[in-house]
Amino acid sequence: MISFKLKKIMNSNSNIVLIGAGIMSATLGILIKKLQPNATIQIFERLDVIAGESSDAWNNAGTGHSAFFELNYTPQLEDGSIDISKALKIAQSFEYSKEFWASLVEENHLSNPEKFINTVPHMSFVWGGENVFYLKKRYQLLSKHHLFEGMKYSDKWNDLEQWMPLVMNGRDPGIEVSATRMEIGTDVNFGELTRQMFNYLKTLEGVTLHLSHEVRDIEKTDDRKWELTVKNLIEKEKKSIYADFVFIGAGGGSLPLLEKSNITEAEGYGGFPVSGQWLKCTNENIIAQHAGKVYGKASVGAPPMSVPHLDTRIINGKKALLFGPYAGFSTKFLKNGSYWDLVGSLELDNLFPMLSVGAHNMPLTKYLIQQATQSEEDRLEALKEYFPEAKLEDWELEIAGQRVQVIKKDEEEGGILEFGTELVASADGSIAALLGASPGASVSVNVMIDVLKKCFKNEMDTEDWQMKLKELIPSFGKSFKDDKALCEKSRTWTHAVLKINV
Repeated sequence: MISFKLKKIMNSNSNIVLIGAGIMSATLGILIKKLQPNATIQIFERLDVIAGESSDAWNNAGTGHSAFFELNYTPQLEDGSIDISKALKIAQSFEYSKEFWASLVEENHLSNPEKFINTVPHMSFVWGGENVFYLKKRYQLLSKHHLFEGMKYSDKWNDLEQWMPLVMNGRDPGIEVSATRMEIGTDVNFGELTRQMFNYLKTLEGVTLHLSHEVRDIEKTDDRKWELTVKNLIEKEKKSIYADFVFIGAGGGSLPLLEKSNITEAEGYGGFPVSGQWLKCTNENIIAQHAGKVYGKASVGAPPMSVPHLDTRIINGKKALLFGPYAGFSTKFLKNGSYWDLVGSLELDNLFPMLSVGAHNMPLTKYLIQQATQSEEDRLEALKEYFPEAKLEDWELEIAGQRVQVIKKDEEEGGILEFGTELVASADGSIAALLGASPGASVSVNVMIDVLKKCFKNEMDTEDWQMKLKELIPSFGKSFKDDKALCEKSRTWTHAVLKINV
């Protein structure tokens, strides 16, 4: 048995500790150093690479989620109306992200934006009379708003053949179909973006990145600091690190660490892990025929992150084509995690909410079992709904990232399953954790500003921080939703800087 040394290094003090080397920690780290240049930041990542989990290109959807085509962001209500409020919120948030990235490019902190963001049209595609009616109604609502200006709609076969030939070739012409299209959609390689951001962060005084270091425990000390027990996975040693502020941005690994903090605000939170798989096209001729991200409607009982899509990606400068994701169930909270993660997360305060969610979400359980037991032929049949002429020999299976959906207490239901991101922070603002999944990376800037508002409230109220944020994000404090001229001005600038060509 290996014995681990525990080193108490009392001078290992850090103003700020960020857990996880993904897009969230990278964004927060840059924001803090821009606002408070003398801040000392240590980042701990359990893997030996940056962006190896949720931010990696093959592990996430890779889409600049701007609500252009995600039908789950515009739900149809019981009275038949369509709620577009979430779509407006997410579309606005993505514009803030683009401003942040454009500022970093202009300051030469990021280079060659085409390496991490590319123009790829976003399309929604449905079939069947009821779905066609819904999509047209959605289009009529969204296209009136300037955030969705330029959206096209068609139920004409010839138009759809031009927009997405792979999707239309071989399809039964007797079935009603329709689609919407946004030319300014993007594909974002969040792995590349994260690595570039960390390459910049590492050049700043007071910033240290520790790879192959796993945070094992978090405790509040008597002097109101946080003591983190960190294991060096290479040297097999442990040491204590002390911090005034801790951000847990470890993807699926955030929940177990948040539980260790024992803050009141974390009580009742649980996690439901959902695994994923892609079919990756290996035929270059087929890849060349498709140019777009085509999203459909989720199956009954499916989580929103499992919305099927035929997806053009640009990874390491090369065009790729994916279909999926196919969902499944795993007890791991991370792709590189442990099968004991789910059991280890169970505590007295979250056990009842988790059991309640299980009892109230039988369609989801049934769906995940069905997905997990699919054969190659089953996956091919799902692909053929979006690519009728698909052949199995042109595709191979790729394991996607792990997602942990948020479960929290609810007075009426006992527990509810949340599909989205959830920010949990202590009352004193000394620790915060980000839980959940989509839209995640695409709204990272907005979410990390929320961290600053919750955890650095006094500083955020100062003129100095407000001025610096407006330099970094020119539209900070303003509303894209309410100001058409602001939206147009911002997009003209960000699209030019980020080389988003339409």
